[in-house]
This record gives sequence, C-alpha cells and structure tokens, in this order.
Amino acid sequence: MIERDTSRDSIRANIDRPLVIMYLLLLFAGWANIYSAAYTPEHPNLFDMAKEYGNQSVWIMICLIMGAALMMVNGQFLKDMALPVFIGVMFLLALVPLIGKEVGGNKAWLGVGSFGVQPSEFGKFATALLLSKYLSGLKSLGELRSRVVAAIIILIPVGLIALEKDFGTMLTFGAFILVLYREGLSGNILLLAIGVVILAILSLIMRDSIFHIPIWDKDVSGQYFLIGLIAVGCMLAALFISRFVLKRYRRGLYGLIAFALIGSSLFISGFDYGFEHLPERHQTRIGVTLGIVYDPQGLGYNAEQSKTAIGSGGLLGKGYLEGTFTKYKYVPEQSTDFIFCTVGEEWGFIGTTIIVLLFGGLILRCIQVAERQRSPFTRIYGYCVASIFLLHLMINIGMAIGLAPVIGIPLPFFSYGGSSLISFTILLGILVRLDAERLSQLR
Repeated sequence: MIERDTSRDSIRANIDRPLVIMYLLLLFAGWANIYSAAYTPEHPNLFDMAKEYGNQSVWIMICLIMGAALMMVNGQFLKDMALPVFIGVMFLLALVPLIGKEVGGNKAWLGVGSFGVQPSEFGKFATALLLSKYLSGLKSLGELRSRVVAAIIILIPVGLIALEKDFGTMLTFGAFILVLYREGLSGNILLLAIGVVILAILSLIMRDSIFHIPIWDKDVSGQYFLIGLIAVGCMLAALFISRFVLKRYRRGLYGLIAFALIGSSLFISGFDYGFEHLPERHQTRIGVTLGIVYDPQGLGYNAEQSKTAIGSGGLLGKGYLEGTFTKYKYVPEQSTDFIFCTVGEEWGFIGTTIIVLLFGGLILRCIQVAERQRSPFTRIYGYCVASIFLLHLMINIGMAIGLAPVIGIPLPFFSYGGSSLISFTILLGILVRLDAERLSQLR
C-alpha cells in the first residue's frame, strides 16, 4: 500500500485563498488595462507578441508557473537562502553601472538586444528576506548595533541603485522603516523621519523667498497643501514637546528650540545642495508636483494629461476600450507608470475605488497573515510585503493624480513589465508559502 504524503496535502490545505484570489484578480485586471492602453485595431489579438499585452501574457504565464513552483519549496530553505539570494542580487546591481543599458534616462537594466531585466526590482524581495532573517534572530531593536546592521542591509541596495540614478526605486526601500517600527524601533525616529520629509518639502517650496512663496501665485490647491503641511509639522512638534520635554524640565524646551533651529538650518542647506545636484529632469518633476515650476508642455505634461484623463472618466467611466485619452495616446507611458489613468478614464470613480479597495484588501490581508504567525521570520517578512505594496500604491497613484513627482514607480500587477511583475509575484508567493507552514512553527 502506497503511503500518502500528508505534509504536502497540509501545505495545500493551508494556502491562504483570499491572498491568492486577490492576486489573481489584480493580475488579470492589470492585463485587461494594458490591453486597453496599448490596443490598436490592427492588432486585436490579446496574445499578439507585437504588442505589449501579448508580451505581458507571457510574463503572466511565467509568474503563474513560478508561483506554483514556490509552493513546493520548503520554507526553511527560503530562510537559509536569504543571504545567498541577497548577495546574488547585489552582484547584479553592481554590474548595472558597468555593463547595463539605459532605458528612459536610467541606466538600470541588464540584457541583450530587446530582452532585459531590472535587478533593482529583485532587490526588494532579496532585502526583505535578509532583513527578516536578521531581525528574527534579535530579541529587540533596542541596541545600537542591531539598528546599524538593519540599516546597512537596507542601505546596500539603495547605494547600488543610486549609482544607476534610479531615484524612484531608491524611495521604495523607505518602506522598510515601517517594518523596523513594527519590530520595536522607537516611534521618535518615525516622527523624525516624517519631520525630515516635511522640512525637505517646505525648504523646496520656500527656497526662493521666506515671505514670497511661489506656489501661492500658481496653484490655489497648493495653498491648502502648504497650509496642511505646516499644520502637520506643528502637530508633530507639539506632540514631541508635550511628551518628551515638558515632562522633564523647562530648560529642555530652550535646548530643543535651539537644536531645532540649528538642525533645521543645517538640514535645509544640505538638502538644497543635494537637490541642486539631482538631474535636471528630477528637479523639474519635483518642482511641478509642488507647484513651484509650471511646465505643462514639458516634464509636467504626463501628469497634466493623466489628471485630465482620470477626471474625464467621471463617476462610471467612458467604458472599456472607449477612453479617448487612452485610445489616442494622449498620456505617454500609459501602459507602465500611468496605467492608473486608464482605470480612471474607462472605469470612472467607481472602478478606481474598487481597484484601490482591492489593493487595500491585499495589504491588510498581508498584515493579518503576518500577525497570525508563530515564526518571527514569517511575521517580519509579511510586514515587508505589506509595506512595499503600500508604498508602491501610494506613490504610483500619487503620480497619476499629481500628488507625487513622476519618478517611475510601477503599480503592482498593473504596470507593463516582466521584471516588476515577477518580483511582486515572488514577493507575495514567498509569503503565501511561508504562511502555509505556519503550524509547523518555522523559526
């Protein structure tokens, strides 16, 4: 009599079906939107390899096969391979500045001819694996050494990607700050990070003059944005003062004010210096987003057209394959960075809301899966996945509606491209596989 492999049956039974279903829904919804964004009557076949949607069908098939293969990999093996995978991906990242090819102004690709891969996309799950392995072996993040090592793990890929001048992908690694916070990093550091971002934005807005703010003359909505920004900064400062200064002694308040003034001055000076050394296209895009620069026919063209396309969709949209901005290619990069405007124009407010809720459900489910783990490694990895998806969602949609600079961040499962699609599939597939072993207490 042949014995049945009950362990494999157990893994199959414990696969989180809501995660898999939401992944498949987003995957095929993304494919449908790529078809609409790149559609031409001369190439109506969904599997036409001459068009982007035909190529995407190949990547989708590869992802489905890869996802199924991941379900057969032992979770302990994935943990053991964290360091080798990280080293391998970092090696590929190091090769890019030497032998990589330039696409869209960024030298971020390795490949031959029309075939290429973007190693920076794979750096996300490689970093997530190694960071999870390291943090799972700690009792807490209270020691300075543990914080430094965790920061080094994150900063190594960031530094290598900086050599490619792919500043958009660099920003996505900021998602790991949320993971560190969940694992015990002081909330003061998170508040400090938020304050630094606010200070950086304010320094750009008010760099021409302290009393004359350029945004005031060009964009009425920018006034509310600036007022809100200042209000948030004041609330954070008040929170910090009430919690950590006034409880001790009044003299600390004077020290804090002096430190804030000196530190802010030094930071603004350093930030302005760094900003001036960014490529001109990045400076202009950031300026357009903040309302400092008005360039609707130049680098601000994409964002302006995207906002117009989304707004034209109204409540219910114009209908699938009926979007005029989409059909007549008014929005550049519409199948990649600006795929969300296709959703807005053709599916309307209702459709975009459904997509955002679906992404929100995926992220919340990742957090729920993370919190039910017995293994610290899987819990931390689950938060890495949720944080990466959250940041990509916020930045990409922010780009499409003009609230974030155009920095080339793909929308997971929607934007055309094999590297990002495979990377996100591996990222989520590993979590599903690790979660399926939760009852075996993987450490």
